[in-house]
Amino acid sequence: MSSRPVLRVRKSGAVPVAALIALVGGVPLVGSVPALSPILLIPFVIMVWAWRSGTDVYRDHLHVRALIGGPRIPFSRITEMAPDARGRVSALLDNGNVIRLTGVTRDNLPLVLSATGILAEAPADGDAPAPAADH
Repeated sequence: MSSRPVLRVRKSGAVPVAALIALVGGVPLVGSVPALSPILLIPFVIMVWAWRSGTDVYRDHLHVRALIGGPRIPFSRITEMAPDARGRVSALLDNGNVIRLTGVTRDNLPLVLSATGILAEAPADGDAPAPAADH
């Protein structure tokens, strides 16, 4: 397995920024009531989770990262990658399990497939086939 990912897909940067603001905003509260210091752990954990979570794409596998660890999925085990109604992409494995690919959306799925070599080139915005018309 490769040591460096070809592509790293993460959620929006707004989540760690919001967690950092909450962490800084909680410092005066803890300064006035030291017993509330454990409350600072909440935005800190959210900030670390948002920074770590995502999907790392390698040439031969995907690594779906969470706060602690995450599964490595060889492409040979993935039978399908499909978006749900909200645009989040999940991978269907050969054993029937479904794993949500954190950070991968309908919009960046062609980029992920292109990085793996599954697609030779990501399609441009106007190049997607039009849906069939119902008659």
